[in-house]
Amino acid sequence: MSYLVVSSLADLHATVASHGAADVVTLINADTVVERPSSIAPERHLFLGMNDIAAPAEGLTHPAAHHLDRLLEFGRLWNREKPLAVHCWAGISRSTAAAYILAIAINPELDEAALARELRRRAPSATPNPLLVALADDKLGRGGRMVRAIADIGRGADAFSGTPFILPLTLER
Repeated sequence: MSYLVVSSLADLHATVASHGAADVVTLINADTVVERPSSIAPERHLFLGMNDIAAPAEGLTHPAAHHLDRLLEFGRLWNREKPLAVHCWAGISRSTAAAYILAIAINPELDEAALARELRRRAPSATPNPLLVALADDKLGRGGRMVRAIADIGRGADAFSGTPFILPLTLER
C-alpha cells in the first residue's frame, strides 16, 4: 500500500517528483493559479477551491460537504500504486486535514487519536482545518473522535510554510 505526501504549493513540484506521486489533491483559494506538475494527468488532479477558514464568512468559500464528497470520491478512486500528493498554500491546514481524512477513509481501522499523534510527530506545524475535519467526522460516522483527536494535538508550531511529510495509511502497533 502506498502513502500520502503533504506539501505546500511552493514545494508541490519537487514533492511530486521526489516521491513519484501520480495523483494530486489541491485545496486552495479558488482563484489561485496552480500549475499542475507535468507528470500528473489532468484527470488525476483534484482541485478543491476553498479558503482556509473554520466557519462560514461572507465573501469567502468555507470547506463544505461538496468539497468533502469530491475528496472522498477521489481517494476512493486512487489506485494506491504510487503516492498521492496533497497540498494547500502552506501545507499546514487544509492539506493536513485532507490527508488525515483520506487516511481514515481509506483505512477505517485507524485509530483517530493515534493517527493525529502521528500527524503531529511528522508535521510539527500541522494545524488541520477544524471545519473540514468536523465535516468528515460526521460523514464517516466517527462519533466526534476525529474532531477530539485533532483538538487534542492542538495548534501546530508557528511556521510560514510546512515541511513536506509522509502520512502513512497504516500505523505500527
